[in-house]
Amino acid sequence: MARGGRTATRRGDGWACDHGAQYFTARDAQFRAEVERWRAAGAAAPWPARIAVFDPDGRRNASGDEQRFVGTPRMTAPGRLLAEGLELRAQTTVNSLRRDAGGWRLASAEHGLLDEMFHGVLLAVPAPQAEPLLRPVAPALATLAAQARMHGCWALMLRFAAPLALDFDAAFVNHGPLRWIARDRAKPGRTGLETWTLHASAEWSEAQLEEAPERVAGLLIDAFIALGGSAPQGWAAHRWRYAITDSALAGGCAWHADQRLGVCGDWANGGRVEGAWSSGRALAGHVLDHLATPR
Repeated sequence: MARGGRTATRRGDGWACDHGAQYFTARDAQFRAEVERWRAAGAAAPWPARIAVFDPDGRRNASGDEQRFVGTPRMTAPGRLLAEGLELRAQTTVNSLRRDAGGWRLASAEHGLLDEMFHGVLLAVPAPQAEPLLRPVAPALATLAAQARMHGCWALMLRFAAPLALDFDAAFVNHGPLRWIARDRAKPGRTGLETWTLHASAEWSEAQLEEAPERVAGLLIDAFIALGGSAPQGWAAHRWRYAITDSALAGGCAWHADQRLGVCGDWANGGRVEGAWSSGRALAGHVLDHLATPR
């Protein structure tokens, strides 16, 4: 996604479903202030969800009172708000970086070597995608990216003709192939058909990463039915190849001032939407300090 990464929403004929990040929390004071700005702009809202937990020995209610937020009317809304006023170029897959005396040049799969010259490059992509870009020009940064541990996740979007008679809005699942299920229309600002998102566990997803979507869908739907769900009217699957991370870099990012080259992202700051935002903010701070330093 050009704007928002895994804060993503899939849309179809009369339905929409958040199939990436399901919600976010705000623990750091600076991020809480940013979320308030999003709320004031109508791009985010609290999600007071009824959340269950399915353990191997039964069901219970989720404990804790941590506030959860979602983008409104879709999870893409905060990213779109942050992108306002920026010059963006979509459909451009950067596949190599080149540096000469004048600065940085980028080459893309669609357009070849771009005409523009850039003073610096900041990579905000998953570590396994950053590593091959960095290896020829910044081996030390490439090594940092290569050390990140990222795992895949199968996501399934189910749609129904009528609301399901389930007495919870979402659930953490601690057994079987599933780890999370959620009713999309329970989130503020959602309209359209009843849709549910199913996320498989990292372990199960890694084992099934190359399986056909039809087989994955069948297994996850069976697991959903076992939790009280129903067979859907239709479904769509998405394989997040780089979804889950427990990696982190010192300071939440990496910046090489001599090359004007940096990396950031959720993988650099322990995952989560808040981690991604804090990582980008930290890298921006390095860039601003660099620009303010007399040469």
